[in-house]
Amino acid sequence: MNYSASNTQLWNFVIQLGILAAILLISNVMRRKVAFIQKSLAPTAVIGGFIALILRAAGILHLDGVLLEIITYHTIAIGFIALSLRIPKNSKQFEADPLVGPKSGALIVSTYLMQGILGIAITVGLSYTLSPGLFKASGILLPMGYGQGPGQANNVGATYEQLGFVGGQSFGLSLAAAGFLCACIVGVVYIYVLQKKKQINIQDIQEKAENLTIEDFQSENEIPVSQSVDRLSIQMSMVLMVYLAAYLVSWGITSLLDVAAPGLSSTVSPLIWGFNFIVGALLAMLFRQSFSWFRKAKLMKRQYPNNYLLSRISGFAFDFMIVAGIAAIDIQDLSGLWLPFIVLAIAGGYVTLVYLQRLCKRIYPDYYHESFLSMYGMMTGTISSGVMLLREVDPLYKTPAANNLLRGSSFGILFGAPMLILIGMAPKSDLMLLIVFLLLIVYEVFLLFFMLKPNAGRKI
Repeated sequence: MNYSASNTQLWNFVIQLGILAAILLISNVMRRKVAFIQKSLAPTAVIGGFIALILRAAGILHLDGVLLEIITYHTIAIGFIALSLRIPKNSKQFEADPLVGPKSGALIVSTYLMQGILGIAITVGLSYTLSPGLFKASGILLPMGYGQGPGQANNVGATYEQLGFVGGQSFGLSLAAAGFLCACIVGVVYIYVLQKKKQINIQDIQEKAENLTIEDFQSENEIPVSQSVDRLSIQMSMVLMVYLAAYLVSWGITSLLDVAAPGLSSTVSPLIWGFNFIVGALLAMLFRQSFSWFRKAKLMKRQYPNNYLLSRISGFAFDFMIVAGIAAIDIQDLSGLWLPFIVLAIAGGYVTLVYLQRLCKRIYPDYYHESFLSMYGMMTGTISSGVMLLREVDPLYKTPAANNLLRGSSFGILFGAPMLILIGMAPKSDLMLLIVFLLLIVYEVFLLFFMLKPNAGRKI
């Protein structure tokens, strides 16, 4: 085998990771030493991501866009698998709501609906005023870009392009990029405002995260730190084994669908692969629970998952996910579409901010800031930007906010199914677009009623 630099297949992945690692380390130094950056409260990974984005856009750094997307895709799953393997600790700090999972899913889908209603209203209004000839249904790309991310924005944009929306694919991808920027910039500014108003203290949060006791490093009856195999090796092996299982399960389901229901497969399979982190997290929780079953059956004596090391693995994965995710942003050519793009991007970011502020206060009163920041990051960017903002106010994931992103995404797939049908119907005609618009409003009201209805025994 050729081990020299001429073998780009051998070295490219390592070189690209090394560049991202160097940028992350430089960003950490800048955040600690440069006063205005330190005062901005921008997360280190965000600083690194924007440095990589600027250098890549200027042609100074040749970062592979496809590889950046691959890194982002896999690190999301690895991070959530590591989080889901952690042994949960009993805590009475937060009120238990048995419907928090379904409500989180309803919140996610209702935000899609709100963005879709807003988007259609804006593009229809522009088509009759400042932008005659604008594809009226193009506003539906707002929830695809902001709520779903570049994958769905690209797919729906390409579909609309075939139906007459010239530049639809670029429009969708550009909205997704704008949403990610909105999540980063508005989220960081929001954290800064909270700090100024003394509603949170980032320095105190970070100091508490650093003040660890022996119980944080090791629970009772855990495997030794290092004997014939290192404890970190055990944690990584569990994470990677679960990820392999997630791949096999996803492959099995999609292969079965391809044979049994080809029509359904074209819709469901992309969702399964796109939400592979949910499959991985569910399998991780099942794998973690199996340890309890083995101990009860006296087939196992020691506890294998180590919460501290699993948190460090997820932290490592999420840091690289954020740097790679921001660096992969690519604003497409928007010839003739700049006005609707700017109006949708600004209105979408602002209305989503206000909407989630109101609802998160009602649904998550015990950990409002953590929930709002994580949901806003996800509903303007991707789940990676939601985790990015959450880590600034809850670095040790002591609140249920991270789990709500997972559970909410799972239920969101079920609640969001009707919306996928409406998206395909919308561009057929003006009458159909009006019907879809009204149906979105009806479904939005239904989800709001479900989310805000008080639970028995709990006042909201």
